[in-house]
Amino acid sequence: MVDRSSSKVAHSRGMGADELRRHNLESVLRYLHLTGPASRSQLTTVTALNRSTIADLVAELTELGLVEETPGTTSSGPGRPSPIVVIRPEGAVVLAIEISVDSVAVATVGLGGHVYNKVRVARPRGQFSPKVTIQDIAKLAGPLFDSLPGGRTYFAGIGVGAAGVVRRSDGVVVVAPNLGWQEVPLAEMLATSLGIDQPISVANEADLGAVAEHRRGVGSGIDHLIYLSGEVGLGAGVILDGQPLLGLAGYAGEAGHTLINPEGRECRCGAIGCWETEAGEAALLRHVGLEAADTGTDTLESVSERARSGDPKVLEALAEVGRWLGLGIGNLINTFNPKLVVLGGMYHRFFEFLEGPANEAVKLRALDAPRRMAAITRSALGSDAPLIGAAELMFSDVLASPASISEVANTPGIISAH
Repeated sequence: MVDRSSSKVAHSRGMGADELRRHNLESVLRYLHLTGPASRSQLTTVTALNRSTIADLVAELTELGLVEETPGTTSSGPGRPSPIVVIRPEGAVVLAIEISVDSVAVATVGLGGHVYNKVRVARPRGQFSPKVTIQDIAKLAGPLFDSLPGGRTYFAGIGVGAAGVVRRSDGVVVVAPNLGWQEVPLAEMLATSLGIDQPISVANEADLGAVAEHRRGVGSGIDHLIYLSGEVGLGAGVILDGQPLLGLAGYAGEAGHTLINPEGRECRCGAIGCWETEAGEAALLRHVGLEAADTGTDTLESVSERARSGDPKVLEALAEVGRWLGLGIGNLINTFNPKLVVLGGMYHRFFEFLEGPANEAVKLRALDAPRRMAAITRSALGSDAPLIGAAELMFSDVLASPASISEVANTPGIISAH
């Protein structure tokens, strides 16, 4: 969503002419990126800028290769129809990567959220070494780059979502218990392996899931939401006042490692009674009667089929996981007062079975006033939410400074040798 008062706010802060122009350029590009094609008259309305300013900004974005204009088809008054301004996806292309416990996904995404190509491959448990992971990513990314359109195509960088605690300042995965990683310089390793000079940003996958749902999913236009990523671990991404809540170094949101059961089990992080030990994938499999080592996408799909066939043991297991899930959500509602709690990952898959027990537990845990404001819903983007968020992570830099992106003369050659 674009703040319609953004230009007025810029004036009131006493910005210089250059800074004000950059701000207004960002406002126009952000609106088109998130909302889609718009006429000049629409852009005038949503930005509160005058027509001549909009014309100048659109001309600059066109010169940068980020947008193009097409003839308008309708007119609200006398004269010619207002031209339609359309994003050029190839104006800024990013490589989005998601590293989860059971899979690696890679996509090439153009401005406006246009997905050129996407591939996701399952990985057996235990094959998580950073070196092997980077090799897998390079093999997947090469053909995606080769298939990008030629001509005036800009490569803006790489956005990565990883299932772990990430230090955003340098792209180091500080610890990822479910991957077995510690102090992995992921951004540096990717840059070396792929042979690129463009920026690389790394973030926690739940944080990126929240960004994706806020910008392009069920939370579009909702500025207070929590995204829960449920897989082997349990992560939370929080959007407050329309902005991601990251903490000092980007470590915020590790809700899966908050205390939920003092008499509970030992977590992979070493603590006792973490939320993910009662509401995560291992807990579900334990209640179903399977070993944690049996997990994976095929196992979860089998459990899903059993649930849909009415298997009492599976339904009871999902009800128990849903209860613990709801107790933790109640804590988050009391803490953050969201309008929406979005369930992704495993919770997206089993939403219809978890929704009832979770809501009942929330009633027991959350204070009445914030609880009545919050709704619990299924992710609109499913398993791709962190991947889409990884793309948006890089687009944030493009939107903030449209004139700073540099043209790559031969995009397919970036990593074709790998």
